[in-house]
Amino acid sequence: MTTDIFIDILKDSLIDAIKALPLLFLAYLVMEAVEHLNSEKMVQTLGNIGKAGPLVGALLGCIPQCGFSASASNLYAAGMITTGTLISVFLSTSDEALPLLLSSQGTSIILPLLVSKVIIGIIFGFALDVLIKKFGTPRKRHNICEHCGCNESDSILKPAIWHTFNILIFILILNIVLGCIIELLGTERISIILLNGSIFQPFAAAFIGLVPNCAVSVLLTKLYLAGSLSFGSLLAGLCSGAGLGLAVLLKSNHSKKENIHIVTILYLISALCGLVVQLIF
Repeated sequence: MTTDIFIDILKDSLIDAIKALPLLFLAYLVMEAVEHLNSEKMVQTLGNIGKAGPLVGALLGCIPQCGFSASASNLYAAGMITTGTLISVFLSTSDEALPLLLSSQGTSIILPLLVSKVIIGIIFGFALDVLIKKFGTPRKRHNICEHCGCNESDSILKPAIWHTFNILIFILILNIVLGCIIELLGTERISIILLNGSIFQPFAAAFIGLVPNCAVSVLLTKLYLAGSLSFGSLLAGLCSGAGLGLAVLLKSNHSKKENIHIVTILYLISALCGLVVQLIF
C-alpha cells in the first residue's frame, strides 16, 4: 500500500468522522440535559416517543448519512430508546451507497432498495419491541457519565463535548484500520469471499456489512454494479451495514451481552431478508 493510498484512507476516515460530528454532539447534549435536569416530564416524553420509535427510526435512518445510527447507539446506551428502535435505525440506515447509485447506472434500484430497508426496519423493530416487552427484561435509563466522572460539572456543554471528542477519536482510528484492511484485500478477493453466484451469498454479504465502516457500503454497491452481487445480497449487506452505529454501540454500551444479541439479531434479519428477496427475484 502506497503513501498516497494511505493518505486517501486517512482523508476519507476524517471526512466520515466529521460528517457524524453534528448528530453525535446533539445526541450527547440531549442525554446530558436529561441527566442534569432529571425532568420526569422529559423522561415521560422520551418514553412516549419510544412507542413509535421503530417507525420514526426507520424513516430517519434511510436519510443518506451515517451520523444518525451513531446517535441512536448513544441514545440506546443511555436507555432512552428501545432495542427495536435501534434495530430499525440500523436496518434502514443508508449512507454512501445512495450517492454512488445516483452517480452510476443503479438509479432504478434506489426506490426499491430504500422502501425495502424501511419496511424491514419497521416490521422487525416493532416485532422486537413486542417480544422484549412480553418475554424480556425492561431496560433502565443509564447515566452516561457514570464511569468518567464528568457529571461533576454543572454545565451540560462540557461533558457533551468531552464524550463527542472521545467517540470521534475512536471512530477515526477504527476507520483508518478498516480502510487499510479493505484496501489490502482488494475487491477481487472480497468478491470471492462473498461467494459470487452462490445461494448463500446474502449470508456472506450481511457478514461483510457488519464491518462498522461507511466504505463497506461503497464496496458492496460497486460489487453489485459490477454484477458480482445480487440485489438480495446487496440488500442484506446494506441492512446489516449500520455505518458507524455498531462501532459507537460497542464503545458506548457497556453490556457485552446486549451488544452480542443486537449484532446477532441484525445479522440474522439482514441475511434472511436478503435470501428471501434473492429467491423471489
